[in-house]
Amino acid sequence: MRRPDWVPAGTDLDKPNAARVYDYYLGGSHNFEVDREMARKAMALWPDLPMIMRSNRAFLRRAVQFVAESGISRFLDIGSGIPTFGAVHEVARAIRPGSEVVYVDRDPVAVAHSRLLLEHDLLSHVVQADLREPEDILSRPEVRELLAPGEPVAVLLVAVLHFVTDAEDPWRSVSVLRDALPSGSALVLSHASLEGRPDQAEDHQALYRMTPTPLTMRTHDQIASLFEGFELVDPGVVYLPQWHPENPAAVGEHPERMTGMAGVGLRP
Repeated sequence: MRRPDWVPAGTDLDKPNAARVYDYYLGGSHNFEVDREMARKAMALWPDLPMIMRSNRAFLRRAVQFVAESGISRFLDIGSGIPTFGAVHEVARAIRPGSEVVYVDRDPVAVAHSRLLLEHDLLSHVVQADLREPEDILSRPEVRELLAPGEPVAVLLVAVLHFVTDAEDPWRSVSVLRDALPSGSALVLSHASLEGRPDQAEDHQALYRMTPTPLTMRTHDQIASLFEGFELVDPGVVYLPQWHPENPAAVGEHPERMTGMAGVGLRP
């Protein structure tokens, strides 16, 4: 396969990547055949997956709108993937022009393409770093500058913590980030849940064990515990379609089919 010019040297294009698979589910073009093949295998086991990913993206949009309307104009998006149509900076600036965004991802392909897409955007920055090393994220100049004025910041951990195993302690990562945030800051979080479709959870986790980013699905209580130190916004931690739906009819009779759970918390 011909390597695109924007793909960093040394990137292994023979293994699927979660960020690029997610891009494929959303109908994007920033993915390769190895990613599409894994996505097709996953959809054979779980036909609702594209709908779940779109539901997660819709939650991200609603949550960013919510925190922007509450007055926040600084965003730290960790595990951001590739900021294509409907990305955080677009949604936030539609409400609060001049909003600043720092995108963080560990995947060199996602980072390289994000930098290409945002090269003329002076208020958006892209950092290659790993959520498992939150101190490193906080030490980056772009992040220090985002936090420097002491104004509230929204930290977005959307569909990323389920790629951090229990042994890697996602709770610690969140607590380190939380302690660096000013009062009035927000945590926006979504996470794959064991409770929505427990009959399919093990098959899906087994599939992701074939990638560099294995999947750890968690219970409602485990996901809610990630908000320690934040005050949850009503309705708390719920299935993706249930969080501040724009149209109550869109929630449907079976929101658990979306499997992901989500919530927003505010730092006192």
